[in-house]
Amino acid sequence: MAKILIVGGSLGGLFAANILLRQGQDVLLLEKASGSLDGRGAGIVTHDALADALREAGIRIDENLGVKVSKRVTLGADGSSLGEMDLTQTLTSWSRLYQLLKENFSSERYLQGKTVKTVSQDADKVYVDCEDGSNYSADLLIASDGIRSAVRAQVAPAVGPEYAGYIAWRGVCDEGCLSKYTLDTLFNYFGFCLPNGEQMLGYPVAGSGNNTRVGSRRYNFVWYRPASEEDELIKLLSDADGHHYPTGIPPAKVSWQHIHSMRSAAREILAPQYAEILEKTPAPFLQAIYDVRSEQIVFGRIALMGDAAFVGRPHVGMGVTKAGDEAMCIAKHISLLGAVPAALDAYSVERLHLGQQVVARAQYLGRYMQAQGAKGNRDGESLKRNADTVMAETAVDISSLLAAGKAVPVAAATL
Repeated sequence: MAKILIVGGSLGGLFAANILLRQGQDVLLLEKASGSLDGRGAGIVTHDALADALREAGIRIDENLGVKVSKRVTLGADGSSLGEMDLTQTLTSWSRLYQLLKENFSSERYLQGKTVKTVSQDADKVYVDCEDGSNYSADLLIASDGIRSAVRAQVAPAVGPEYAGYIAWRGVCDEGCLSKYTLDTLFNYFGFCLPNGEQMLGYPVAGSGNNTRVGSRRYNFVWYRPASEEDELIKLLSDADGHHYPTGIPPAKVSWQHIHSMRSAAREILAPQYAEILEKTPAPFLQAIYDVRSEQIVFGRIALMGDAAFVGRPHVGMGVTKAGDEAMCIAKHISLLGAVPAALDAYSVERLHLGQQVVARAQYLGRYMQAQGAKGNRDGESLKRNADTVMAETAVDISSLLAAGKAVPVAAATL
């Protein structure tokens, strides 16, 4: 039995922790936040590989995992359908997965308030010192501490988030608040709306208490809007008192003025169904969209995984699935080779290029939005899209494309 440290107690870290603990390793997880993380995040698109990772973590999969939809639809500005596509998917939520993984992991091994200060290693061990004065040693360290990873900042300081030129408004609206028109024409589908220079999508997820019963669910939305880095982004990441949050504004601090402007814009350019959802969402929040692309994910006895290694824009719908895949891959090689650097090297060989492909795929899907943010061109003329293409490419299972090295169409290289 080897001692393995995991930094980061969100979904990726919990996947790795659960899988390795079931394998018989001595696992300790360090999370910088204090208190429950439950309630963070929003909707998540599931794929077969995500279900595989949950099973490997010891989680039983049943109908309560999420809400199943059978169709996609794109709405025009007047609310009518511009196109439909049959595609069955199960949509879950961050909080549902967190609950499942957290409850399945030993609370004595999940340490909170542990902000990593330094990491180091020698021929035999890896060492972590935390800001609270505590320190730990292990055979291996797996860093799954997010887009602004403290571990990555030390082992790969040149790698960091790169702003994509646009933001996403996000939130969830209770099913019971919505009109019959919106419920009948949108709620039960994975929906899209494509105003010039922008993109809205959404789908049903479980409601309060992870309730998936009809009438108790919620609709999760993501509205991509251009925002220049030098001006608009700074304003959006500032609260009503002018305090700026450069690494991401807390949901409760989003300015009411920005929310008011967002809702006004929704009434003008979105399908009325989506305008209603945004109007009735009690606490919309916003997220700046970034890329993180690593050229190296293993450093001796230290491995990066999840958002610490790669961040693909949400269009690809693979973030949590990718983290689950990586956790399974690391555990597989540790089982075969032991808790030694060679196991992490084998993980890198298997996953480095795949992670880079996911980022490239996400950039391909977001190229239209990036063109708007970079050029200030919001007339929609630079890169035309059609409903069928967007529905066919967004948040679908790309496992076969990744395996074939074809996550980005060859023709996209000329765009």
